[in-house]
Amino acid sequence: MIDRLEPVNGAHFAFTDRWGGVSAVPYEELNLGGAVGDDPEAVRTNRARAATALGLDPGRVVWMNQVHGSDVAVVDGPWPADRDIPSVDAIVTTRRGLALAVLTADCTPVLLADPVAGVVAAAHAGRPGMVAGVVPAAVKAMIELGADPARISARTGPAVCGRCYEVPEAMRAEVAETEPAAWAETSWGTPAVDVTAGVHAQLERLGVTDRRAGEVCTRESGDHYSYRRDRTTGRLAGYVWLD
Repeated sequence: MIDRLEPVNGAHFAFTDRWGGVSAVPYEELNLGGAVGDDPEAVRTNRARAATALGLDPGRVVWMNQVHGSDVAVVDGPWPADRDIPSVDAIVTTRRGLALAVLTADCTPVLLADPVAGVVAAAHAGRPGMVAGVVPAAVKAMIELGADPARISARTGPAVCGRCYEVPEAMRAEVAETEPAAWAETSWGTPAVDVTAGVHAQLERLGVTDRRAGEVCTRESGDHYSYRRDRTTGRLAGYVWLD
């Protein structure tokens, strides 16, 4: 149900797969996305199960209204119940014990932590967000709160790989103009984009040296949700928090 990575000085990182929840077809089982057409009660149950499995209070997990942009919000607690969740693609906090979550189903989930400064961030990096600079924006927000890129640990999780993310040639050229490392070719020889490679290149230029990428391609893995493969499907989640 959850791939919990090795902690780094009290910083925790985790990524879910699609199993262990209560959602029905086509969202089976552990859909954590609340805006994909699934039964809201099933999503609430799934989010509670995932949080409990991680030793987290489900009420202390911060979610985003993701829109493929580059806006960042600094948070010190869950959003108030009487206001809409803002449209952002990265969240940052200095609150220990507050978990930040990012939803994906092919996009690259990016988890960042500087345990010394006590700052963590979660970012949603699809192709548009990567090009727009959502990850550099998240790192900038962390630096403003005392983080040092040399101390930041970055973990990216399950995402569609460059061998599978086919795009028109013009789109590949446009993306590569902004981030050359994202240029890719599918396994069948057509133009493609590698968002995860682009994210890691951005992090490297920012001075983030502790970087690890997940090995799962969502389009290839039946254990993970993939929008490009299935269209109507659930969402995975990545979580980051500090003790």
